Amino acid sequence: MSMLKDPSSKYRAFPAIDLPDRTWPSKTITEVPIWCSSDLRDGNQSLIEPMDAEKKMRFFKTLVQVGIKQIEVGFPSASQTDFDFVRRLIEEGHIPEDTTIQVLTQAREDLITRTFESLKGAKRAIVHVYNATAPSFRRIVFNQDKAGVIGIAVNAARIIKDLAAQQPSTEWTFQYSPEIFTSTELEFAVEVCDAVLDVWQPTPANKAILNLPATVEVATPNVYADQIEWFGRHISRRDSVLISLHTHNDRGTGVAASELGLMAGADRVEGCLFGNGERTGNVDLVNLALNLYTQGIHPGLDFSDIDNVRKVVEECNQIPVHPRHPYVGDLVHTAFSGSHQDAIRKGFSQQDANGIWEVPYLPIDPADIGRSYEAVIRVNSQSGKGGITYLLEQEYGICLPRRMQIEFSQVVQKETDRLGLEMSAEQIHSLLDSEYLQATAPYALKGHRLQEENSTSAVDVEVISKGDTQHWRGIGKGPLEALVAGLPVDVEIMDYAEHAIGAGTNAKAAAYIELRVDGGRSLYGVGIDENLTTASFRALFSALNRSLKQAEAQAA
Repeated sequence: MSMLKDPSSKYRAFPAIDLPDRTWPSKTITEVPIWCSSDLRDGNQSLIEPMDAEKKMRFFKTLVQVGIKQIEVGFPSASQTDFDFVRRLIEEGHIPEDTTIQVLTQAREDLITRTFESLKGAKRAIVHVYNATAPSFRRIVFNQDKAGVIGIAVNAARIIKDLAAQQPSTEWTFQYSPEIFTSTELEFAVEVCDAVLDVWQPTPANKAILNLPATVEVATPNVYADQIEWFGRHISRRDSVLISLHTHNDRGTGVAASELGLMAGADRVEGCLFGNGERTGNVDLVNLALNLYTQGIHPGLDFSDIDNVRKVVEECNQIPVHPRHPYVGDLVHTAFSGSHQDAIRKGFSQQDANGIWEVPYLPIDPADIGRSYEAVIRVNSQSGKGGITYLLEQEYGICLPRRMQIEFSQVVQKETDRLGLEMSAEQIHSLLDSEYLQATAPYALKGHRLQEENSTSAVDVEVISKGDTQHWRGIGKGPLEALVAGLPVDVEIMDYAEHAIGAGTNAKAAAYIELRVDGGRSLYGVGIDENLTTASFRALFSALNRSLKQAEAQAA
């Protein structure tokens, strides 16, 4: 078997929706939807190894902590484990006052009855019933005509209403899903839902939920939005209904479909954290919520410690979150490219703490979701001076002069090419140390004595060269000029920079000198010491030794 040369002989394009006056394309999302997590039901049933009771409890508490107020906790009529979990939540008082649990049931009387048994004593509950309405399911799976499908839905709605009346202490919400909504004729989807609403008789004060699932994604997201807008225009009792979205990700556009569905008038979203679910998964609630956040709308969910949320989900689902997962993956805030790194570093340096977030390549401040800046820039053979500079600044307080950034980046690039691996901030600092701070041959500065009088400096330095001790003396207008005057070679200082590392009694001075020896190529040296003059002397010797060593290598 192989791909067909003419796929149209086997597959058909989904027809467009006749909605020439659609309004959703010109709208933006300004209201936060009602969030419903289906991790413990839809997500759980898709796992190779479903969660046990303790994992489900841990997951439930995480959902509560995040701030999700509606949580589908199971399919109690289909699983004793789910039934017992629902009972435990209720009997042990794990459900907060502002949180509503939701349970799913098929449209069969025995299953609905069992579902209500699991909910005895609940303060609030959503009973979610569904049956398939799409033509292929009517014909292939259930051998039902339209009237038969409506009959199943209406009968289930009546049973639910009657059983709810027998437990008046619970605040009930009824939810109906025309399963495979996206493949169902829109007129028929409205007809089925209207028939269910005729039984339930919702009001603006006690709304019913009509959940419109893209059980299987069959078209582009704009088609789903058209379906939602068309449905919202034609359903009866619109003011007494919450339109809910439940998108899957078969085409890889579940998030986009939900966003456009909200633009088209939906009120609610069902999904899973990080997109777990059958086949390619359910819509990703984290992705959706943080998309809103980056548009200046607080989603009402708290992902301030996203790494901990991810840890719980990964351990409960036993599925790792992809490193490129939006906002959450290990690599999504990371730049390896040199040009990207340079832009990010400049963005951070110019970012106003009280202003709008405008850091290139970062749509969200990683700190807002508890991510450290350590992973924002990582260095490999594709990286440039920007990333290297950023890491040294952030981790060690070392601010390289611009021309030295270029010089040192070549040193790092040579090492990453040799290793074939990325380099950590620690490894980069170690390379800076070995290349610059430990550049002590042929001349190692042993000590110095400085005398200053009437703007004139006299310097005596003790130097170790090839095991011998030498004494150099120079006089100049300042310490560095005096030191240069005492050197045995002709040097020219091209650039000098200094800054403090740290503050207070533990502060050190960092000095950087660009030096040209005997008219050759200029190179930098670095010196770090508690004393600024000593740091500058060390920087000069570092540059001197690197220049002499390079000249010796070229001569050989």
